[in-house]
Amino acid sequence: MKNRSIGILILFLLVNYTAFSQAKHTFEVKGGNFVYDGKPIQIHSGEMHFARVPKPYWRHRLKMMKAMGLNTVATYVFWNNQETAPGVWDFKTDSRDVAEFVRTAQQEGLMVILRPGPYACAEWEFGGYPWWLQKNKDLVIRNNNKAFLDSCRVYINHLAEQVKNLQITHGGPIIMVQAENEFGSYVAQRKDIPLEQHKAYSMAIKQELVDAGFDVPLFTSDGSWLLEGGSIKGTLPTVNGEDNINKIHETVNKYHDNMGPYMVAEFYPGWLDHWGEDFVKVSTKEVVDQTDKYLKAGISFNYYMIHGGTNFGFTSGANYDENHDIQPDITSYDYDAPISEAGWETPKYDSLRKEIQAYTHEKLPPVPAPIKTIGIPAASFDASADLFSLISKMTPVENDNPMTFEDLNQGHGYVLYRRKFNQPISGKLVLNGLRDYALIYVSGKKVGELNRNTKTYTMDINIPFNSTLDILVENMGRINYGSQITQNFKGIISPVIIADQEITGNWKMYKLPMSSVPEIEKGKTGAVENHPAIYHAKFNLTEAGDTFVDMSKWGKGIVFVNGHNLGRYWKVGPQQTLYLPGCWLKKGENDITVFEQLNDVVHADINAVKVPVLNQLNTNQGK
Repeated sequence: MKNRSIGILILFLLVNYTAFSQAKHTFEVKGGNFVYDGKPIQIHSGEMHFARVPKPYWRHRLKMMKAMGLNTVATYVFWNNQETAPGVWDFKTDSRDVAEFVRTAQQEGLMVILRPGPYACAEWEFGGYPWWLQKNKDLVIRNNNKAFLDSCRVYINHLAEQVKNLQITHGGPIIMVQAENEFGSYVAQRKDIPLEQHKAYSMAIKQELVDAGFDVPLFTSDGSWLLEGGSIKGTLPTVNGEDNINKIHETVNKYHDNMGPYMVAEFYPGWLDHWGEDFVKVSTKEVVDQTDKYLKAGISFNYYMIHGGTNFGFTSGANYDENHDIQPDITSYDYDAPISEAGWETPKYDSLRKEIQAYTHEKLPPVPAPIKTIGIPAASFDASADLFSLISKMTPVENDNPMTFEDLNQGHGYVLYRRKFNQPISGKLVLNGLRDYALIYVSGKKVGELNRNTKTYTMDINIPFNSTLDILVENMGRINYGSQITQNFKGIISPVIIADQEITGNWKMYKLPMSSVPEIEKGKTGAVENHPAIYHAKFNLTEAGDTFVDMSKWGKGIVFVNGHNLGRYWKVGPQQTLYLPGCWLKKGENDITVFEQLNDVVHADINAVKVPVLNQLNTNQGK
C-alpha cells in the first residue's frame, strides 16, 4: 500500500510539473519591447542545433543552458535533414524530431526561437538545402523563382505540421520564427539581381510562413550594415555580431518605425573552423565584457553557438575565399563555445554564468554533471579490404563523359571515375572541374593528389599503353554561404584534359555514397599500401561512455561505429580526434569500420582517448 501511495504521489507531481511547464503564456513585440505575459523581458538565448546533438543528450545540454542563466534556446531546422530523399520526410528518427526537441526545451523552462530557413547557412551542407534541388533545370536557388518557391512551400508546410501547435500562441514555447536568414549579405553579394527581385523573394518566404500557420512574431537577422537588403516589411529586424550599442539602436530604429526591441540574434562567443587552418579561439574576457554591455543596455542576445555539437556523417558545409576555392568545415562544431562539443562546462561557461547571475540575481540550478568519459584501448583489426578489389565486383555507370554526383543521383560520399587507355598518353592532367578532392592512380599505382582546397587542379601524368586511369573523387561538403551557393555540383563537372586533349568515351563511374557501413569479407585482410582501404574491428566494453577516436596516425577518410557515421577526419588538422557519443556505444561487443582514402601505411589497430584534440594543425602534411 505504501508503494502504491508513493507511485500516486510521483504521478501527481509529474502531471503537475507537465501542466506547469506547458501553462499557456503570451509573447508580443509591442511598444519597443519583447513582452512576455504582459511584462517587458530581455531575451538571454543560446543557439543549439538539435540535428548536431544525439537525441539522448538533448535534455542534458538544455539543462546546461538553463544552469548558465539563459531563458531561451534558438535552433535551426535544416531542410535537408528532414527531407532525406525527394518526397521522403523524416521527423522522428535519430536527431530529426524537432517537435520533441521543442517540447523538451519547454519542459526545461526555456522559450524557443525557431530558425526554419529555408536557408540556414550554419556551416551545414548546402546551407540546409537538399542537394537534388539542383537537378531541376528550372529551379534557381534563393531567388524569386516559382520552382524554388514551390519547393520551399512544401518544406515549410511539412515543418509547420510538426511545430505550429508548439508556438506560444497555442500553448507551446516557440516565441519567434525567423524568416529566411542573413539575406542581406546575399543581396550584397548578388548585385547582378535587382533589389526589387530580392525583396519579392524574401517577402514570398515570409508569406509562405504565415500561410503555413506560423503566427508568432517573425524576425530577420543580418549584419547591421546589411538591413537594406535583408529586412522585410512588417518583420522585426535583428542584427548579427554587432558590439556597438548605439549602432544597434540606430540600425533597428531605421527599419522598425524608430523603435525596438533590440536584439543581437547572433552573438559569437567562438567561431567556425576549416580543415588545414588554425582552430579559432575567442577570449573569455571579450565575450564576458560584451555580454555585460548587452545586459546593462537592455539588448537581447543569442549566443551563436552556446553549444555547437558535431557535424556527423556528411553534414558539414564549406566556405571559400581568395586563397581557397573551397574551405571545408571540420567535423567538430565545438566552435570554442561555452558548452564544449561533448557537453562539458568550460571556463567561458563559468564566467558567463557568473556574469548573468550577477545581473539577474536569479538563483540558478546547479550545473549538470558531464557525461561519463572513457578511453578505449587499441582494438586490432580483424578484417580489411582493398577498395579496388571491391570495385571490381561492382557494376559501373558508363558514359562518354564523366558525370557529376547529381547526374549519378548521388548526394554525398565518393565516386571512382575509371577509363582504360588503349594508346599511351603523357603530359599535363588538368581537372579544373574537380569538386573537391581526388586521388589519381595509373594501373593501380598512386601517382598524385588534386585538391580544390589548395587550388591544385593540374599534375604531370604518364599513362602507358593498355593502362587504366582511376580518379577517386570526394565531395568534401557543399558551400553553405555566399554567392557560390548556387554552384554546388560535385564530382567532375568539366572535361578531363590530358596533354591538351579532352578525354572522352568509355568512362566508367563507380558510386560509393557510403550512406551505410561498407561491408567487407569477415576474417580476411586485404588492405594494400597506398590504395584506399576499409578496415573493421570489434571491441568490448564493460561500460559505455563518451570518447574520442584517435585519428592522428591516419590520412583521410570517415569512421563508422555501430552503424553511426562519426564524420570526416584528415591528417592536415586541426582536428585529430572524432567525437563518439557514449549513447552510441553499448556494454559488450561494438563494431568500428574505417574508410581510409590515403592508406600510406597498412594499419593494425585503432583506439580512443578521453580528451579531444581539435587544435593540432599539421601544415607539413602537404595536401
